[in-house]
Amino acid sequence: MQRIGLIAGNGKFPFLVLEAARAAGYEVVVVAIKEEAFPEIEAQGAASVHWLSLGDLSKLIETFQREGVSRAIMAGQVKHKQIFSAIRPDWRLAKLLLSLTTRNTDSLLGAVAKVLADEGITLENSTWLLEPLLAKAGVLTRRAPTEAERTNIEYGRTVARQLAQHDIGQTVVIAESTCVAVEAMEGTDATIERAGNLMSSLHGDASTLGRALTVVKIAKPNQDMRFDVPVIGVKTIEVMQAAGATCIAIDAAKCLLLDGEKIVDAANVAGIALVANKQ
Repeated sequence: MQRIGLIAGNGKFPFLVLEAARAAGYEVVVVAIKEEAFPEIEAQGAASVHWLSLGDLSKLIETFQREGVSRAIMAGQVKHKQIFSAIRPDWRLAKLLLSLTTRNTDSLLGAVAKVLADEGITLENSTWLLEPLLAKAGVLTRRAPTEAERTNIEYGRTVARQLAQHDIGQTVVIAESTCVAVEAMEGTDATIERAGNLMSSLHGDASTLGRALTVVKIAKPNQDMRFDVPVIGVKTIEVMQAAGATCIAIDAAKCLLLDGEKIVDAANVAGIALVANKQ
């Protein structure tokens, strides 16, 4: 049986990849990131599970080589602040970090992918086995965006594209064509929460801005589907509802719906419009 490696971060994404790989007939060797991966990954039927710290690049390579892995998938969030603050890099990763002219996520993960390739380990697209979960173009919920929400989406996509090309973040939160919050290292859900808090504080001072927020999440202009693929889940909908967000726009064929139709069901129940735009 053919083997494939899985570098597992946090969230549901690695579990979906593991399930899909096993269903496709692969034995899966999991390298679970200690700082991120859920302990339940141990009980999902992998051929083996190895717990390594985020900075253990040499051990990662040695583990895959020892296990006969020449193809791997990177799945699951690794918080940006973890990458740049919490890791203790081994000699190989330290050397790689010193070689980078820019230290954003794309630069770092791209360099890691090159090191792996040099050692005979090819990183596949993280969505390779999960194509059915990529968002289809169009309005996905019962409720379509209102005219005001569509205006927010158009403005938000313009702003988000500018941010994404500099690898700052992929999510913006808009109210009445005003940018309320921009994602940086904190992640999508934290950005939405911050926008909700900002709007609550503004309305305490009788703000002229409407309360309803629109969330826009896009792929990068040259999105590398091997890592940092945009994802949303039921939790995103729950966070939106708590923050007072009424609409979310994502990129078709580039954003992964982690919970499949459950996301659409949750959005319908909450009265939130979900639309996937063609790039």
